[in-house]
Order: sequence, then structure tokens, then C-alpha cells
Amino acid sequence: MEAYLLKLFIFLVAAVIAVPLARKCKLGSVLGYLLAGVVIGPFGLSLIGDIDTIMHFTEFGVVMMLFLVGLELKPSLLWQMRTPIVGMGGGQVLMSCAAISMVAAAFLSWRESVAIGLILALSSTAIVLSTLREKGQMNTSPGQSIFSVLLFQDLAVIPILAILPLLAATVPSGGAHHESGLFDITTLPTPMRIAVILLSIGFIFVLGKYGSRPIFRTIAATHVREVFVAAALALVIGISLLMTAVGLSPALGTFIAGVVLADSEYRHELESDIEPFKGLLLGIFFISIGASLNFTQIGAQIWMIGGLVAGLIAVKALVLFLVATLFKMPAKERLLFTLALAQGGEFAFVLFQFAKYNGVLPLSVTEPLISVVAITMFLTPLLFLLHERILAPRLQAGHPQRPADVIAEPDLGRSVILAGFGRLGTDLGRLLISAGIKPIILDHDETNVAVLRRFGFDVYYGDVTRLDLLESAGAAEAEVIVITLGDHAKSMALVKLVQKHYPHLKIAVNAVDRRATFEFMDLGVTTIRRETFGTALTLGQDALQLLGFDPYDAYKIRRLFRKKDKETMPELYDIYRQDEERYISSYRQHNANLVELMQRDRQIDMAELDNAWSAANPLS
Repeated sequence: MEAYLLKLFIFLVAAVIAVPLARKCKLGSVLGYLLAGVVIGPFGLSLIGDIDTIMHFTEFGVVMMLFLVGLELKPSLLWQMRTPIVGMGGGQVLMSCAAISMVAAAFLSWRESVAIGLILALSSTAIVLSTLREKGQMNTSPGQSIFSVLLFQDLAVIPILAILPLLAATVPSGGAHHESGLFDITTLPTPMRIAVILLSIGFIFVLGKYGSRPIFRTIAATHVREVFVAAALALVIGISLLMTAVGLSPALGTFIAGVVLADSEYRHELESDIEPFKGLLLGIFFISIGASLNFTQIGAQIWMIGGLVAGLIAVKALVLFLVATLFKMPAKERLLFTLALAQGGEFAFVLFQFAKYNGVLPLSVTEPLISVVAITMFLTPLLFLLHERILAPRLQAGHPQRPADVIAEPDLGRSVILAGFGRLGTDLGRLLISAGIKPIILDHDETNVAVLRRFGFDVYYGDVTRLDLLESAGAAEAEVIVITLGDHAKSMALVKLVQKHYPHLKIAVNAVDRRATFEFMDLGVTTIRRETFGTALTLGQDALQLLGFDPYDAYKIRRLFRKKDKETMPELYDIYRQDEERYISSYRQHNANLVELMQRDRQIDMAELDNAWSAANPLS
């Protein structure tokens, strides 16, 4: 027991030290985990051993991850993604398998070559999805394409497990049969095995669709949080055991369960309960991969393993680029799609062992290939960094951008230029139009411009920080420019450009927060609106009413708070630029005074309330 606790302690301390350092160096948490594994592993400081046992346990983090991914995918959304999943995913697996098998056939038998092709065609779901989430690219177009391929690969593990024994040239020497704490499905006739597998999948569907709701409803009624957590873990572990017992991938079973439960009212509760365990186990899994790198073997076979690593990444990258081209993926997205999936996957560790025990691949083949897969997984975060910091900026610079729209002779009666037509700009534009003012609207998002034109808005595409576009939009004759860009740096640049070339133009701008407000104040801008401030106050007023406050009292509190916050802004701004510590102290004091004011002046008269509508210094 002490030995296990010591290993766990070493893993956790390594993660606590390595991950923040990696994040601070902008390397990403996944690379931090991998480096921590290298340091504490048998070929580093030798603080831990028996990596295989630990890795088998922490692979459960991958299972949990697939369950959470399933929870985010409603069946309707999954059906909408069927083309990229089957088309792109199936094309990648088949083409990668064929290409790798042909290369391997020059050195090995055709049976061994096909087995290696099947195993190495898979990519790392754990590392790729974790990196995409960390970089905020999961919901982007290339992110969804990458996810589709990974999802098909996870599904492909099932037929691969069925095919591998058929490739055995000899009868397994032992240990090949399926081990299960429940029963050995391999002793059943083939039709019976298929029936058991189908019944198991059907059971998961029925349990998730009809059985889980009353079960979770009963548990939730107890209002004991830890019981719900136990039930969520029991669901994932139970499905994993069932899938293992029937010879399928546990990740597949939990993914199916997640998809079935995606419409459940308990989805968010399940996510919040499983997420901490998933994150911890995945982190330890990544550390295990780093620790599993056999540097003695790598050093002895450095040229062979280095060549295999380079060859595997090159072959898969070529296939992925062809798949992206065939499915007409935009050119600027193909490179990320290609580099993100050009590695071996965590299922290779399981499948190589499975192939070895079933007499498909000898130990002399599996051992170096396991090192190759681990190294390619280790290199994946570095490939993301290469794309993010070097390749993507150059690709963007070399990619010809769409020219700005030609703005016809602007109507001099339109005295307002609206820069940015996103969420905030759209509502603002509708307000101006409803008041009889038709602004000239500029936006730099091609997709957004196309969508808004379909809804009848007169929007022009172009980079509003370009002087020629401002000139063609009639900035010389306009009276006001309203800036609602989502990019604070671009908003600051636009303010400076307008002040330099069109000093007569009145400026109104939205600020993302208090700090951004102060930066605009540095430039002399006075009409500033904090992006979520008004919404926050309105929502607070609603919350007070829900708590039983009289609607008029809640309205007065909101108005008074707005007035007092506006009054403190100039004073805090002066302190903010002088002394940060003094600013923090003054900020806290103002908040304390505000509490006292609210308690004392709950019955504020209407005259003072109306002073909240001061037209001067409209900062909010």
C-alpha cells in the first residue's frame, strides 16, 4: 500500500511542478505531463517503475474522456456529422493502413505488414483532443474535422481487434485468450458471440435512454452529492467492464452511453462529476507515456527508430493532406488537420500487446514500434506549437486575402460609421436603423458578412483599420464612429487612426472590461461602454426581484449603483496610472463604501434618483 501511495505522490508532485512551468513557457499542459514522465521515469531519475501496470490503470482516463465527448454530442448532431466521420475518418484509416502496410511489406511478411498498418493508422485521441480544447480550437472548422476522424478511429478499434487474430501465422503460445473477471466470450460460437455483443450495445442504449433517468432522479432526490458522484463513476466503470467482457473497446461503450445521455437533464451534472477524475487520470496517463520511453533501446537503435518516427509522421501527413484535399477542406485549415493527426495513438499500446499475444507480431517488432508511437505522441504538442507560432502566421501572410468591398458613393445623410457587426454591433445597428439612422457598417469576418447580408443588413467587408476603407466609407463627412470590435488591440488601433486623420469624428467605443476602459481613457475617449456592465446590472435587478424585492426598489438600487460606479471611475483611473497597490486598496474601499451607501439610502428620493441620468462622463 505504501508503495502505491508513494508512486501516486511522485506522479502528482511531478504534475504540479511540470505543468505550470510548461504553461508559463507556452508549451501546453500535455507537453508538461510528457516531460514530467521523462524526468521521473526509469530512464530519468528512476523514481517510478512498472510503467505498464500504471498505464493500464490510467488508460481509464481515455475512457472517461470519450464518455464526456459523447455527452456533448446529441444524436441529431452526430447524424449531421456522418459524412466527415465516415468519409474523412474512413478514408484516413483505409489509406493510412494501405500506405503503411506497403512500406512495411518491404521488410516483413504481408500478415505482419497489414497488422502494423491497422495499428499505426490510429492517432492519439487523448493528446489531440486535450490540446485542441486547451487552445480553444475544438469548435473551429478544422477542430470538428479532426474530431470526426478521431471518432471514426475509436470506432475502428473494434473491427481491428476482430481482424488481428485472423492475421496470426501461428497458434498463440499462451495468454492470448480474452481475460475477464466475468466470463470468457471466446469460448462461445461465433454467432453467439455476435449476439452477445449486439445485446450488450443494446443494453447500453436502453439503460441510457430509459433506465438512467429514474435512477438518477431517485439519487438526486437524496441531495447527497457524493452519492451522485459514485453513481456517475459506477455507470462509466460498469459499462467499461461490460465492453471488456464482450471483447470490445471500453471507450466505445462509454461513448455510446454519453451520446444516449446527451439529451438527459442530468448531462451537466454528470459532466461536472466526471471531469475532475478524467483530467487527473489523463494527466497521469500522459506522464506514463513520457516515462515509458525506453531510452536504452532508442539509443541502441537510434537511426532505425528515428527513421521510423520520421517515416510514420511523413506517411500519415501525406495521407491526411490528400484526405483534406479530397473533401475540399479550405487550404488554410489543411495544415493543422495534417499535423494534428500525424502520430500514433494510445490504442497502439493495447493493440501491439494484443497482436503479440495472438502470435501476429513478434516481440522484436512490437518493442521498437511502441517506442516509435510514444515518440510521435511526444512530438504532437510540438507540432501544434510549430503550426501555431511559425507555419500559421506565414501561411496567413502568404494567403491572399479577400479584397475589401467597394463602397458606393456614401450617402452623406448617413452620418454614422459602425465598425464591427458581431453580437453587440448587430443589436446596436438594429437600434440605429429603427431610429431612422442607416449607418455604414464595416466588418472583417467574411462568414459573418455573408450571413448578415442574407438577413437584409447592408454590411461591407474590409479591415476597418485601413485608412483607405475609412475614407471610402465617408469618414471625412461622418459625424460619429461607433466601434464594437471584439479585438481590443484592433479597437485601440482604430481609435488612434481616427484621432490622427479624422479629429472631428466623435468616437463611441465598447470596452471588454475596466482595464480596457482605462486604456481608452488614456487616449482621451470619453464615450465608453463596458461590454457586459449594463447586462450585469439588469440581470442583478431581475435577481433582486426574484429574491422578493419590490420591483421599484430593485430598479432604484440598480440606478444608484450605476451612478456611484460612474462617479468613482475618474478617481480610480487617476490612481490606476500611479500606484497599483493604492488602486487595489481604493477599489476595495469604494466597494465597502458602496455597501454602506446601499444600506443607508434604500429609501432614496426621486430627485437624487434622477441624478443617475447625468449626461456628463457617460462611462459604464
